[in-house]
Amino acid sequence: MTSYATFIWPNLANSHFFVSDVVTESGIREFTASDGYQLRYRFYPARETPPRGYVVALHGIQSHAGWYEYSSQRLADAGYEVSFLDRRGSGLNEQDRGHASHVDRLVNDVIQFLGEVQFHRERDAPTVPVILSAVSWGGKLAAVTCARRPELVDALALLTPGICARILPNWHQRWRLQLAGILGIERKLVSIPLNDPTLFTDEPDWQEFIRNDRLLLRQATVGLLQASIQLDDEVAMVPQRIGCPALLVLAGKDRIINNDKSRQWFERLQSPQRQIIEYPDARHTLEFEPNRQQIIDDLIEWYATIPARSI
Repeated sequence: MTSYATFIWPNLANSHFFVSDVVTESGIREFTASDGYQLRYRFYPARETPPRGYVVALHGIQSHAGWYEYSSQRLADAGYEVSFLDRRGSGLNEQDRGHASHVDRLVNDVIQFLGEVQFHRERDAPTVPVILSAVSWGGKLAAVTCARRPELVDALALLTPGICARILPNWHQRWRLQLAGILGIERKLVSIPLNDPTLFTDEPDWQEFIRNDRLLLRQATVGLLQASIQLDDEVAMVPQRIGCPALLVLAGKDRIINNDKSRQWFERLQSPQRQIIEYPDARHTLEFEPNRQQIIDDLIEWYATIPARSI
């Protein structure tokens, strides 16, 4: 199947498509997607020049880049340049809150940003790897993006990814979403069935943080939920098309992710360099774990194993 992304931007890796890449405030930047949407992201410059790697990170269905400031800064201190994207309609992106028109629009946003990173890498540090990192729901978006445009990604890091979730729409819910699309009500808002902070963490302070987070996405449109189902269908078919170094990080007490099925999916990847790390006592959001320092140390150690890109 020819993807929409390939049809629209066949030579993206060698092109410079962004209308703007401006700093709006400390650590927050903007770029313009191909449809004119202004997307904001959090930027963490590397403490080394050139950087040891370029990290492009994706968040979950409800979270946003602001949840991951600790890990992003740790990576920057370790020499990696980090761009943590807020998905359109999420986090700092208020326009069309909770909405996406279709799955290809979401994938194209990531492809476009990776194309920009590729442009800078080829100009400034051509052998430095580009790492696509994702947590929770963002994992299936990252996997599909990597499969569609493997030339833009040198390594894939999946942290408690939503590729094989425990909470999935049943056939009746899928039928209702399909019907809503036929009736043209893609922007109807639906509650996301994860509005319980205990699903993410056992830590009371972080549970309170989630409850009071004004940027948390509590509702999604029919359009976004349809795109999510389309990602589910595609991600099941892509393991044979992912051949870059890959990491899977699991939380032993995760109530959102099916760890056994996630391992099975991961073992089907074509990459000869695969690693699985599991923290037996951890909950879903590793950023909120008491031992997060060790978790990020392990992540940085794995990043150091990614080979330089050949030119």
